[in-house]
Amino acid sequence: MALELINEKGIQGMTIKNLSKKIGITEPAIYRHYDSKTDILIAIIDSFRENTENILENELNNNSSAIEKIEHLFTRHFAAFSAKPSLISVIFSEEIFRNEAVLVKKIYELNEKNDLMFISIISEGQKNGEIRTDIPAQHLSTIVMGTLRLFVKRASFLEYSESLPQAGKKLIESIQRIIIKE
Repeated sequence: MALELINEKGIQGMTIKNLSKKIGITEPAIYRHYDSKTDILIAIIDSFRENTENILENELNNNSSAIEKIEHLFTRHFAAFSAKPSLISVIFSEEIFRNEAVLVKKIYELNEKNDLMFISIISEGQKNGEIRTDIPAQHLSTIVMGTLRLFVKRASFLEYSESLPQAGKKLIESIQRIIIKE
């Protein structure tokens, strides 16, 4: 329900008062489970992190090529953001969280974990001769993850004039052309 509310009213509109109205319960009932709006946002971020970690670990442990792993990861992220567009507002909103150190820390930890996983996949691809080696894995990870972030944010601004997963396929092809070793 919190994500639905964020989707309707934006992250600033996700208040305990608005959430209680949306759910149809009293504000004190929400406070029995969460101390604040920040705690609700932490729960959303933690849930996304757990889901992302499971996806990343599954990809790390499968026998696909590094290029296929990156494609699978992007495809799954596009599907997740397409299914719950309000996640974009939460996951990519560190500037809004600037005054909430705990939220900034949560987003930072999520980004760092994802970066390490991407670096691992890219390094594996470099060792196997699939991915170019003239650019360090760390830089390629930044390029790949930054591209994902900007692409998803732009899509959310345009309110998905084209299906995010469909548009994402084209982006994946472009990224592959950039990182594949020739």
